[in-house]
Amino acid sequence: MNKPIVAIMYDFDKTLSTMDMQNYSFIPALGLTPQEFWGETSEYTERYGVERILAYMYMMIKEAEKKGIKLTREFLQNCGKDIQFFEGVDTWFSRINKYGEEHGVQVEHYLVSSGTKEIVEGCKIYKEFKEVYGCEFFYQDGVAVWPKLAINYTQKTQYFFRIAKGVTNVIDDDGVNQKTQALRVPYENIVYLGDGMTDIACMTLVKKNGGTSIAIYPELNSNKVRQILNDNRVNFICTADYKEGGDLEKVIKLTINKVATLSEIRENQIELAKK
Repeated sequence: MNKPIVAIMYDFDKTLSTMDMQNYSFIPALGLTPQEFWGETSEYTERYGVERILAYMYMMIKEAEKKGIKLTREFLQNCGKDIQFFEGVDTWFSRINKYGEEHGVQVEHYLVSSGTKEIVEGCKIYKEFKEVYGCEFFYQDGVAVWPKLAINYTQKTQYFFRIAKGVTNVIDDDGVNQKTQALRVPYENIVYLGDGMTDIACMTLVKKNGGTSIAIYPELNSNKVRQILNDNRVNFICTADYKEGGDLEKVIKLTINKVATLSEIRENQIELAKK
């Protein structure tokens, strides 16, 4: 019998990393502060009615052009090298994978971000994910000229179904919409980790389908996620502490234990039915 799978979906900015991924190296390379770049992006959105994710991607291209920077994939990947993560993230994936193996469960990690995929490709935890979904650029002569893929906050929800069905190709619309008799990853085996309001659609979807939604918050700053918990949109709120023995690790381990126990019960029932 195949091992049951627990799929953990992660937001990136302020869930795994301590701030927006562009703030570390990309925006300073433009000679701007994060406040200036995001302020200009918001102004552009409001003035022209451009969707916010498309607006920031446009501003990345235009500000790079103004600075004389070639916005290549290599340049963006280099911008991922300086990303800083919350405590414990560096060892989180190996610890959780090992715990799953010890309990007969296969753990898979998926990143679903409205941030820039090319920047993520350059960070030290990129290799830990089975799939990385993020906003991508289309390149001509090696330079970014147009959005290839944009993922806003509600569009993240499609990846819940893609992961459950095992339809990982982002342009496979038929596969993700087809009715299936057996999910590769049952909905209740999916966990979503996000940092707040921009993740509510995914958090609510996962929770309503029997999975586990966890809102992550910086230490001593739980105000923005407490209301989400009070509104019954998440199962848990946890500090952004990925260290061994922390509350977040305990919640994930409980989920793995539940999946392992239910799988064992089902297997025993199948064997009894054969007798």
